[in-house]
Amino acid sequence: MTKTGNLLRTGAAMGLALAAMSVADTAAAQECSVKVGAVLPTSVDWGRPIAETAQWVVDQVNEAGGVNDCQVEMVLRDTQVDPKVGVDAAKALVDLDGVPVLLGAVSSGVSMPILTSVTVPAGVMQMSCCSSSTAFTALAEEGKTDGLWFRTFATTGVQAAVGAKVAQDQGWKKVAVFYKNDDWGQDIGKLVAADLEALGIEVTASVAINDAQPSYRAEAASALSGQPDAIYLALYPNEGTATVREWISLGGTQNMILANSLKSEEFRENVGMDYLSNAWGTDTASPRADSATAFVDAYQARFDGPPNGPGLANSYDATMIALLAMEAAGKDATGAEIAAAVPRVTDPAGTPVTADSAGFTQAREVFAEGGSVMYQGATGNVRFDANGDVSAPAVVWKFGEAGIDEVEYLSLDDVDAFMSALQK
Repeated sequence: MTKTGNLLRTGAAMGLALAAMSVADTAAAQECSVKVGAVLPTSVDWGRPIAETAQWVVDQVNEAGGVNDCQVEMVLRDTQVDPKVGVDAAKALVDLDGVPVLLGAVSSGVSMPILTSVTVPAGVMQMSCCSSSTAFTALAEEGKTDGLWFRTFATTGVQAAVGAKVAQDQGWKKVAVFYKNDDWGQDIGKLVAADLEALGIEVTASVAINDAQPSYRAEAASALSGQPDAIYLALYPNEGTATVREWISLGGTQNMILANSLKSEEFRENVGMDYLSNAWGTDTASPRADSATAFVDAYQARFDGPPNGPGLANSYDATMIALLAMEAAGKDATGAEIAAAVPRVTDPAGTPVTADSAGFTQAREVFAEGGSVMYQGATGNVRFDANGDVSAPAVVWKFGEAGIDEVEYLSLDDVDAFMSALQK
C-alpha cells in the first residue's frame, strides 16, 4: 500500500474513533443526573400543588437540556407540616442523597429547624417558597445562615400589616387573634397585634393554638369573653377548621381575617360558605407584570386550572432560581458555591430571561460567556436583599363559590407606604 493510502486509512480510523468518542460523550452527558432535594407537605391538600409546581419547573429545565448537561432529579419528601418529620426528611436528603440544594420547607416552624440543624451545618443551600417569619431575617443579620438561606415569599410583616388594614377598612374596633403555636404563628400573631394597636384597634385576646388537640373549645371561649368585633386567624386548615367550628358554635362573630395559610379549598369546604361570607383573606401577590401574567397562562395550560392556592408562584420562582444558580455555579458545585451564584441570576443589570425552558437555555448561554441574567419570574423580577429576603405586593381576597376572588390589590409602593405609616 502507498504512503498516501496508509495516511488515508489512518485518518479514517481516527475519524471513526473520534466519532465514537463524541457519541459516547453525548450519551454520558444525557445519562448523568443531578439531584435537588425538596421537603414539602404533600400530605395536605394545599401542599401538593406547591410540590407539583416545583416538579413542573424541573421538567421544563430538563426539556432545555438539564443543569450543566445533566438531567435534574427532584427527590421529594413529605414534611406533613411537622418540624420533626421535616428535619428527618431533610437529613435523609442531605446525608443519603447528597443534595447540594434543598427546596422548602412550607411553614417557618418547619424551615427553621431544618436550616439550623441540617442545611447550615452541612453547607447546603436552602431556598424556601413559603416561609415568612421575621426570625429568619434576624438569624441572617446575626451571621448564622452563612449566606445559604433564601426565600421567595415576603416576610410576615406584609401580611400582618394588610390584615390590620382589613380590620381598619371594615370599621372593626376590637379583634381577637388566634395564632398557630410555632415560629410562624408566634411571629405573625405578635406583628398583627402590634399593627392593630398602631391603628387604634383593641386586641382583646391573643390565643395560641397547638396541633392535634381533641378540642379548641376552651381557647374559643377564652377569646369570646372579650366580645371582639372580629377574629384574626393565623392557622393551618386542620386546626383552623376546628377552631372556627368551636367559635361559631359558641356564638362568635363571623367577621374574620384569614392569613394565606387558610387560602384552602379544604378549609372552605369543611367550614362551609354559610359561615365564611364575611371572611377576608390576605396574601402576598405577584406584581402586575408580563412575566406574572405569563406564569398564570402557562400554569393554566399545564394544570387545567388557575394557580389559586397559596405559594404557587413562589414555588415556581424558588425552584427556577435554584436551578439557574446551579447552572451558573458549574458542575459539582457545593451548596455555598451555588448560593454565591444567586446574584448572577437576579442581577438588575443582567440579560433579561423568561421563566421557562427558553429562558433557561438563554441563561445557560449567558453564564457560559461569564455574564449574569435578570430573571423575570412568576413573582416578577425577584430581588434578594443581604438576608435572603424579598418584598412583595399584596392582595385582599374572599372565598367565592368557585374558588378565590381577589378584592383588592396593593402594589409594592402601596404596601411599603402603609407599613411605613404604621411605624410612625
